[in-house]
Formats: sequence, structure tokens, C-alpha cells
Amino acid sequence: MGTITKALEMLDYFSRARPQIGLGEFVRLTGRDKATVHRHLTELAANGFLEQDPASRAYRLGPAVLRLSGVREATIPVRSVVRPIVTRLAREVGELAHFSLLQERRLSPVFHFDPCLHGTRVAFDESEMLPLHATSSGLAVLAFAPAEFSEAVLAGPLAPITAHTLTDPGRLRVLLDDVRARGIARLDQSFDEEVSSQGAPIFDATGAVTGALSVAVPVVRATAAKCTPIRDALTRAAEEITAAFGGNARPLTKAHA
Repeated sequence: MGTITKALEMLDYFSRARPQIGLGEFVRLTGRDKATVHRHLTELAANGFLEQDPASRAYRLGPAVLRLSGVREATIPVRSVVRPIVTRLAREVGELAHFSLLQERRLSPVFHFDPCLHGTRVAFDESEMLPLHATSSGLAVLAFAPAEFSEAVLAGPLAPITAHTLTDPGRLRVLLDDVRARGIARLDQSFDEEVSSQGAPIFDATGAVTGALSVAVPVVRATAAKCTPIRDALTRAAEEITAAFGGNARPLTKAHA
């Protein structure tokens, strides 16, 4: 792992629940020595990716993140495109829906919406990267990704997130065959013991899978009567997002046919 990667990796520790992180906590989180962590923090702050709170001296995300986020959204709009579709899907099915983009061998959350219709809801952390082998979104991507990519992911290591997470490559290959046949992935209690989810792939203009759309439901509500209409609504929304990106949904349409 290069120096730049080690420094940028530290940005992933920030979340809504942890908006500021001090030097000592960074040392604990990263497992690196204090001098190295301080050097990385200083470099990130000097380039605007971090800034220090004047009172606590803890670090928070800096103005460069806002600037680059604005440039990305203005030139390659994603959040503004998916927001109305994801919101409409969540309201239609009455459950949390989220969209994510493929980043290396994980999925990076982009937008989520919860209509908050129930007392028991799914907790979603948009700062948390999603593993491909343990989420319905990830399986949807793996099923329609090039074989060499999927096999590289299955070669591991595959972390057991919960007691129900599949980590055996052979069993995962069988599951991926089913996802290709159905066009939709479903996983229960694999990433969260209390959650059942369904995911659909998103394609670009070449037919390559670039991300996924998913609906997450507490397992106590994940009945057949609940999940069947979610599957149909999810399929329509995934095709709509693909079309909005100028993408080609033929692989997904073929599976459904």
C-alpha cells in the first residue's frame, strides 16, 4: 500500500456519527505509529482534504472535499439523477432504498432514502463501503461483472460479516448463477443480522455493470407478500436509472425475459 493510499484511506473513517477524529483516535483506528499518522494528517490538511477544529484540535473533512464533490456532480451528475428515482422507489415500497457505485472491489454509497413509515427501520451508514460478497448490491454487481473480476473477488479474502455471511467461493458461484437467471439478488442477514435486502445491477452504455440499486427490509417484515412487489419495483427503478445514465439494460432485460 503506497503512501498516498494510506493517507487517503484515513478519510474513510469519517461518518455522520464520527464527524471529527483526533490524532490519538486515528492512531487507534489505523493501527499505525503516531509519527506516520501525524504526517499523513498534516499533508491532508495542507491540501484541504482535512481541517482542524480550533478548539478541540480534532480533524474534520475539509473544503477540498466540497470543491471536488461539486465539480464531479456538475460534470458527471449522479446524485441529482438518482435522487428522485431512489426516493420514489422507497416511497412506493415503504422501505429504505439506496444506490451505490462500484469502487475497486467494493461499493461506495451515493444516495439513500427511508420513508420512515415503520417503528422498526434499517440503519444505513452512507460512509460505510459495502463488500461485494456480503450484500445483495454486491452480488448483483458480481453476477453481471466480467468473469475475471468476479473470480478475483471470490478468490478472497472474504470476511464473515455475520454468522450468515457466505464465504465459500463454490456456494457463492451457485448463488451468482441464480442472480443471473433472475436479474435480482437477495440476501438475508448477511451484512446485518436484522436485515434482508434485494439488489439490482446498473449498467453503462457498453453494457458493463457500474453499480447497484437495493431495497433493505428488517427481517421481521421480509415476507413473500412484502418482497415480491419490492422485486418488481426494484427492477423498474434499476432500468430507469440505467436509462438515465445513457446505459444499456439489455443484460438485465434478458435475465427478466
